Amino acid sequence: MLIDCIAIDDEPLALDQMKEYIDKVPYLNLTGLFSTGLKAIDYLKENKVDLMFLDIQMDDLTGIQLLETITQKPKVILTTAYDEYAIKGYELDISDYLLKPISFERFVKAVNKTYDQITEKSKLNIEKKKPSGNERNFVFIRADYKMVKVVFDEIIFVEGLKDYLKIVTPNKTIVTHMSFKTLEQMFPVNEFIRVHKSYLVPVSKIDSIGKNYLDIGKHQIPIGDFYKKSFFDMMSNEGLV
Repeated sequence: MLIDCIAIDDEPLALDQMKEYIDKVPYLNLTGLFSTGLKAIDYLKENKVDLMFLDIQMDDLTGIQLLETITQKPKVILTTAYDEYAIKGYELDISDYLLKPISFERFVKAVNKTYDQITEKSKLNIEKKKPSGNERNFVFIRADYKMVKVVFDEIIFVEGLKDYLKIVTPNKTIVTHMSFKTLEQMFPVNEFIRVHKSYLVPVSKIDSIGKNYLDIGKHQIPIGDFYKKSFFDMMSNEGLV
């Protein structure tokens, strides 16, 4: 599961470091960097994010003020050189509190904890949304300025191409401007699984599984290190291996 995140800090060097750290973590997807809290608020009005790295001491709007302003809060990791705001931060239900200078080890510990919180919540939401009884075997996906019917049983795999997804079927390839996260919410639970940051596959179409790859027909799909454990755990839990 990819975590969409933004970073807010009025120090350019701090933002550069945060971008460097985020880029190293496979499950973090950086969607914006902001030097002021006001710019971040404008972005959040139109865009949904899962996680926000937020500096406290900023000129236009402090991190605490920003948190008190927004209603639909993502998970928040505060970043600051001052430890006196810790209690106030936790009163606002932050996930973690990083003191500058921030080591990469401490950064990873914070995002791992937050990742667990987000994925656990996502699992609970999926359980609530599990269909019972009559299920549709297709969805309509926006592509080429129209809504295209995609039948689940026909999908061979889905490949990520930067800001687009390529849905491959025997008869056609559909390219759509959509995130994996959005697409997975439209697909049947446990019938498709993410095996790589760039690949989502239907479990029923897998022909063979190697150590770091799987075969679907003539296509060899890599299994990413980050997704390997969840892939084999799911296969085991479903009684497939």
